[in-house]
Amino acid sequence: MKKPQCSGAPSSSRLRRVGEVFHVFVRLGLTSFGGPVAHIGYFHQEFVVRRQWLDATMFTDIVALCQFLPGPASSQIGIAIGILRAGLPGAMAAWIGFTLPSAVVLVLFAQALGRIGDLGGAGWLHGLKLVAVAIVAQALWAMGRRFCAGRKAMGLAAGAATLAVLWPTPLGQILAIVAGGLAGWRWLPVAEGQTPDHLGGLVARPQSLAALLLFALLLLGLPAAAALSGWHPLAVFDRFFRSGALVFGGGHVVLPLLQAAVVPPGWVGRDAFLAGYGAAQAIPGPLFTFAAYLGAVMAAEPNGWSGASLCLVAIFLPSFLLVVGVLPWWDLLRRQAVVRAGLAGVNAAVVGLLAAAFYSPVCRGAIGSPADVAVAAAAALLVVWKVPSWAVVILGAMAGALL
Repeated sequence: MKKPQCSGAPSSSRLRRVGEVFHVFVRLGLTSFGGPVAHIGYFHQEFVVRRQWLDATMFTDIVALCQFLPGPASSQIGIAIGILRAGLPGAMAAWIGFTLPSAVVLVLFAQALGRIGDLGGAGWLHGLKLVAVAIVAQALWAMGRRFCAGRKAMGLAAGAATLAVLWPTPLGQILAIVAGGLAGWRWLPVAEGQTPDHLGGLVARPQSLAALLLFALLLLGLPAAAALSGWHPLAVFDRFFRSGALVFGGGHVVLPLLQAAVVPPGWVGRDAFLAGYGAAQAIPGPLFTFAAYLGAVMAAEPNGWSGASLCLVAIFLPSFLLVVGVLPWWDLLRRQAVVRAGLAGVNAAVVGLLAAAFYSPVCRGAIGSPADVAVAAAAALLVVWKVPSWAVVILGAMAGALL
């Protein structure tokens, strides 16, 4: 495995790695369809299998951490991978690269609202959903072989999948992960000396503490500052910051918070809100970029590109601060034997959650005919043959359009 090299490297090497991170995440931002679960599959294929920037244990430990943090899990995983590869500049490059493509598309959609038809029945979009089936299936297979080797781990994964299917809410997912951790601590002991590699240079602990302090100050202080100042841009920033800081479970769960933030005060009309949400379903990248659309269509200034930028930064800033603040301490905890045992159970539970999401919504939302099965199977074969993700996406879109 290529170990992360963040500290002590020459500036030219650091800049080269930052540019590499940005390039890879821009491509993922353009091709990662299917929502946060599918994004995990794309990331696993790109960074564990293809580029070997981190091993499967590191990757799954990061996934487990981001499942516990509020905010968009796939974006947080990307930020963490950026830190491992190129420090804080790499985190920024990963976030910008993964977020920018869908944000730009949504702002352009906002400006052209009323002139674009419904994308729901587009054949190429259906083909992209079938590609997501293949990507998630490959990640599920690889992670299942790695983290569910024994009967106990397989049982934990099956239990987590059952709970997620019967209780398909963020609370159900969190309970499955917590139960997996407790069961792993009790039934999956880790052999002495079996410790993972360090996560790399990471960030300095004073920086991590500063990030956590800033997160707390903004979360507690912004509502009062907005109320006292009466300044509309600060009120907008406050509402979107709190939406990003208080939601567990990803993009779909943030929708009620965003609707309550922008529709009742008349910032965005209900029809415009629903139109933007429909467009956000049809593009790659994180669903939290829906905030850019809302900022662009707001009735009062800031709107347009400036409003989109303000809302986008506000909703993603909590995730950035939390990952930077928590990751160094997570690296320390994950090396303790008792924590490693719990993480073995968490990893098995994550596989179960991935299996549940593979069933619904990934498969149920894409597979509707034998032809769909054939296209998804062909895409899976291309993934196994290590065909680049962007090529698989293009071929999938063409196949969906032909169908």
